Amino acid sequence: MKTNLWSRLLDLISPRQCVVCGQRLAITERSVCSSCYLHLPRTTYQFTPYDNPMVQLFWGLAPIDRAVAFFYYEPHSEVAQLVYDLKYADRPDIGEDIGRMMAEEMKMADYFAGVDYLLPVPLSRRRMRQRGYNQSEMLCQGIREVTGIPLITKVLKRKHFKQSQTALMRHQRQENVADMFELRDATNLAGKHILLVDDVCTTGSTLIACATALKSIPNIRLSVLTLGFTKT
Repeated sequence: MKTNLWSRLLDLISPRQCVVCGQRLAITERSVCSSCYLHLPRTTYQFTPYDNPMVQLFWGLAPIDRAVAFFYYEPHSEVAQLVYDLKYADRPDIGEDIGRMMAEEMKMADYFAGVDYLLPVPLSRRRMRQRGYNQSEMLCQGIREVTGIPLITKVLKRKHFKQSQTALMRHQRQENVADMFELRDATNLAGKHILLVDDVCTTGSTLIACATALKSIPNIRLSVLTLGFTKT
């Protein structure tokens, strides 16, 4: 993080806080303090991207090549506050900051090898109006800064929004997002490797729906990266 006199003065007047523990951030820290960053419950799935509990969710259901998540997500935990603030507290900066952190670690495992484009899971128009930004796109912004991989946002459209996935069972989640996405612009995507990016994967139903909409593109390759993975 680049610092200057003005940013130091702002930090003195209005101290920034870690979104996980609430402690004051150092001038060089972004969103998450060094201690909380060190203790994030990492999955380390990037070292076994073709066979881990997350990628197994897609076997036989969607043409997903490999899949990993940065950390384990548990509702009401300290780390869940990070995801909550990213989505509901008007903090798009968290997505960019964590996207960069996540990308640095995934890059060390060569997870981005062969990926041509980053594709954030789209929000419905209603959610975009309410939130003002797509949290998955913010994650992509941070990933792009580290990897240089182009970001595409006009490929998929979310046709409708039924209800939040949060309180639904696995089969209800699949029904809730069935046929939810439509392919809009597949120009020059034949034979490309697309990395789908989302905030949290629980049953994989939303990502399966995205993959279903994309699989008609000739010779398309799809992989997945999420911030959190909910252990069942």
